[in-house]
Amino acid sequence: MRKVLIVGAGQSGLQLALTLLEHDYEVTVMSARTPEEIRDGRVMSTQGMFGPALQNERDHQLNLWEEQTVPFAGLGVSIAAPDGSRVLDWVAKMDRYGQSVDQRVKMAGWLELFEERGGQLVIHGVTTADLDKLASMYDLTIVAAGKGELVQLFDRDPSRSPYTTPQRALSLVYAHGVERRPEHPDFAAVRFNIIPGVGELFMIPCYTVSGNCDILFFEGIPGGPLDVFSDRPSPDEHLRRILELMRTYTPWEYERSRNAVLTDQGGSLMGGYTPVVRRPVGELPSGAVVFGMADVVVANDPITGQGSNNASHCAALYLDEILAHDGAFDRAWMERTFEKYWEYARHVTEWTNAMLQPPPPHVLEIIGAAGQVPAVAKRFANGFADPTDFQHWFMSPDKAAAFLASATAAAS
Repeated sequence: MRKVLIVGAGQSGLQLALTLLEHDYEVTVMSARTPEEIRDGRVMSTQGMFGPALQNERDHQLNLWEEQTVPFAGLGVSIAAPDGSRVLDWVAKMDRYGQSVDQRVKMAGWLELFEERGGQLVIHGVTTADLDKLASMYDLTIVAAGKGELVQLFDRDPSRSPYTTPQRALSLVYAHGVERRPEHPDFAAVRFNIIPGVGELFMIPCYTVSGNCDILFFEGIPGGPLDVFSDRPSPDEHLRRILELMRTYTPWEYERSRNAVLTDQGGSLMGGYTPVVRRPVGELPSGAVVFGMADVVVANDPITGQGSNNASHCAALYLDEILAHDGAFDRAWMERTFEKYWEYARHVTEWTNAMLQPPPPHVLEIIGAAGQVPAVAKRFANGFADPTDFQHWFMSPDKAAAFLASATAAAS
């Protein structure tokens, strides 16, 4: 029986751990926190997941909260004008619904499920020195903890990492009491509000420790008017500031959120990080190698909502590559496996990095056309589930023009 050690208890590490158990692997997961500590802690992300990622969970009976969680059936875009009105506003239904389950709920539940299914759970923070001693005991050691000391084992890949500083100041709260958008009262949707020159506001339906809620999530251009959380305010003050910013910049979203209350005192988060792609193999002092996955090796800004989706895709691909491999999990295997993942992740990275910049004329034309031509809006919305599609029509002016001409002609 082959032995695998996974350090980190997030979407990618636990998904891979649970699915490896189905194939008689001896799997150990090391988590810095117990399930109870995770549930009682602070929110960790926004984790909106789309159709293919949700299907990965269904395929392995990991969708423990699907029935309780309100699905979001569509994605809508609004663009704010300086006077607080909307220059543009549209919504499109996706082919398959998405969902967001608070990682405090999911990761705590998955850790418990991992133990129930026969996995070995060790509650302990891991240093490089610890890992150096442990790696020789396993056939494969995977680092799935995207923060902390162990990330430093993986060198930044400058050819795939155009940024050296955070591109957004991130701030969010989980709230009860948010009403549904009046434009589509019969279904929930992720709402993507663009405030030119200032940042973005995302409204995301979510299931948390206290039931269904909404995530109010600002991405502010550093140094701008949304970048006002560096003093790390209390959760209640955090909510107050977010609502004030909504009233100023997106009053239509403020109107449905004016009665919002925090889900709990752990329901706020602020910060920022530099988007980065790292090399997939880390070398320990002893010379042993460890394999990075998901956010450890490809960390994108959450402006396109792909973090948990990338993690799910990475875990599914790593599972297939582990099961198909009979030999040693050496450096060459790790590099080959990562490149297969990068064939997918590069499209996410290129699209996400593009969305962090002021939109070029052809993207403005696409977003504007989506308000008039349903096929354009639908393709944009479905791209969040399959970002590899954007290369075919969104990322270049020539391809965008050809698609818009075709879609407009078909609609007339």
